Amino acid sequence: MTRIPHATSGEPNPLRALTPARLRRRTSMKWRTYPEDVLPLWVAEMDVPLARPVVRAVTDALELGDTGYPAGTAYAEALAAFAGKRWGWNGLAVEHTAIVPDVMLGVVEMIKLVTGPGDPVVVNPPVYPPFFQFVDHMDRQVVEAPLGPDGRLDLGILEDSFRQAVGGGRRAAHLLCSPHNPTGTVHTAGELAAVAALADRYGVRVVADEIHAPLVAQGVDFVPYLSVPGGESGLSLMSASKAWNLAGLKAALAVAGPAAAADLARLPEEVGHGPSHVGVIAHTAALSDGTAWLDALLTGLDDNRRLLADLLAEHLPAIGYRPGEATYLAWLDCRALDLGDDPADVFLRRGRVALNSGLPFGTGGAGHVRLNLATSPEIIEEGVRRMAAALR
Repeated sequence: MTRIPHATSGEPNPLRALTPARLRRRTSMKWRTYPEDVLPLWVAEMDVPLARPVVRAVTDALELGDTGYPAGTAYAEALAAFAGKRWGWNGLAVEHTAIVPDVMLGVVEMIKLVTGPGDPVVVNPPVYPPFFQFVDHMDRQVVEAPLGPDGRLDLGILEDSFRQAVGGGRRAAHLLCSPHNPTGTVHTAGELAAVAALADRYGVRVVADEIHAPLVAQGVDFVPYLSVPGGESGLSLMSASKAWNLAGLKAALAVAGPAAAADLARLPEEVGHGPSHVGVIAHTAALSDGTAWLDALLTGLDDNRRLLADLLAEHLPAIGYRPGEATYLAWLDCRALDLGDDPADVFLRRGRVALNSGLPFGTGGAGHVRLNLATSPEIIEEGVRRMAAALR
C-alpha cells in the first residue's frame, strides 16, 4: 500500500495559533510548574489548540453524557486504518489489541507479561527517564545498551547486553523507544529487523514504545516494529497522545504481533478499567479525522527544526544539535559550554528558561538538555535569546 507520511493539508499551522498570554491560562504541568518569569520549553506538551474533530467528538460525548466506561474496538480500528494509510502497514490485527490507561502503564503491563520480578530489561540511553523509573518500580533490573555516537542503535553493544541479560537462564525484555526520545532518531527497517533477529537468538522479548510514531519529519518513514521480519513476537504500545496533544485524556493501545497474541490474552481484565472513555473517544477521533491537522503540525515542526538550527548557529554555535527525524524534541549537546553535567540548571537560574536536564536520561545525558520545539517560532527565538543571555 502507498504510504502517505506527510501531506500538505491546507490547514493553518497550529503552532502559530496561541499567544503566550493565552498559554499561561493553562493549568497543566508545562505552564504551571515554574514561576511566570520562566519560559517553559521542557515537558512534552504542545502549545497548540486541539484539532477540531477531537473537540467536536469530546463535546458531543459530554453533551450526550457519554462519560462511562470504555468499550468496543473503535480505537483499535482507527489505529489500524491510520497505520495502513500512513505507514503502509496492514498487519495491525484489531483482535490482537487491548486498551490500556496510557503508554507507560501499558509498557509496565507488557513487561509483566513476559518477565518476572528481578528479571533484566534492556534500554538504550540516553532515553526517556520514566523507562528507568517504571522498570525499577516494578522490581526489574535495568541493563543499559547505550546508543552509538551517531545517536543510533549500536547492535554490537545491544547483543552484548542481550547476552548479559539472559545469563543464567533469566527471562529478559528489551524496552525499545521508537522513534527515540530524546534524540528523535527513527530506526530503519534494517535496524529493527536486526534487533528482532538478536532478540530471537537470545530469547529476549521486545516491547516497543511507539508513542511518537506519527511525528516524523518530511521525507522520513516510520517503520512499526511489529511489521519487520522477526517482529511477530513483539509487543507495541501506541497512542494519539503525543501527536495530538492528548496526554490529559488517558488512553492507549497495546498491540501484539501474531506470535505474542497469547501473551496479550493474559493481560488482567482490570487493566482495561483504567483508560478514560472520553480519552478513547478523543484518540479515535484524532486518528480517524485529525490527519489534516497533523500534517499542518508536521510542517510547522519541520520549520521549527530549521529555525532552531539557524538560531543556535548564530547565537550559540558551541551547542551541538542534529535535527531529529521525529518527535518535537531537540537534544542539545552543551558540553563545549563548560556548564557542568547539568546545563539546564544554569539556563534556568541565569536565563529563566526551563529545559529538561539530560541527567535523568541515563548514560550519555550529562552535559545535554532537551528542548521542546512544539511552540511558536517567537517563543523558540525568545528561548534561545535567554539561553545565550545566561552565558554572558
